[in-house]
Amino acid sequence: MLDKSQCIKIVECVERELITPCGLRTLERSDPKYKGAYQGDRRSRDQAYHNGTVWPWLLGPFTTAFLKAKGHTAENCKFALKNFVEPLFVGQVSQAGLGTINEIFDGDPPHTPRGCIAQAWSVAEPLRAYIEDILLVQPKHEKQVLLL
Repeated sequence: MLDKSQCIKIVECVERELITPCGLRTLERSDPKYKGAYQGDRRSRDQAYHNGTVWPWLLGPFTTAFLKAKGHTAENCKFALKNFVEPLFVGQVSQAGLGTINEIFDGDPPHTPRGCIAQAWSVAEPLRAYIEDILLVQPKHEKQVLLL
C-alpha cells in the first residue's frame, strides 16, 4: 500500500522513537500520555500497558518490516541481527525464566522486566523473524498452505 520511500521513513521513525534492547515501546517518549514504568496500583499499570510499555514480540514484525523496506542484503540482515534480535536474546533469556523472555518491560531504561516471566510470543516472534527474515529460511510447506 505504501511506496518504498514511505516504508523506509516509517521503519526509520519506529527505529528512532520506539525500539529498545528489549522490544518496541508502545508509545514514543515525547507523547504526553507516555508512561515509562509499568508499576504501581492496577490503574497505574493499566495506564502504562499500551502507553510506553515495551513489548518484545513486536521485534518480530519490526524486523520483517525493516528488511522488507531496506532489502534483505547481507549487510541489512547483519544489522537487524546485531541491533534487534541479539540484544533481546543475549540479554534476556537468562534474566527471568531460563530460556524465555518476559511479557513486557518498562519503556524507560534500564527496561526492567515486568509481567509474566515466560511469555511464548516474546520468544516466538523475534525467533520467527530471525529464522525467516534474517536467515531467509521459510517454513517447508509455506507455499502449499498459502495456496489454500
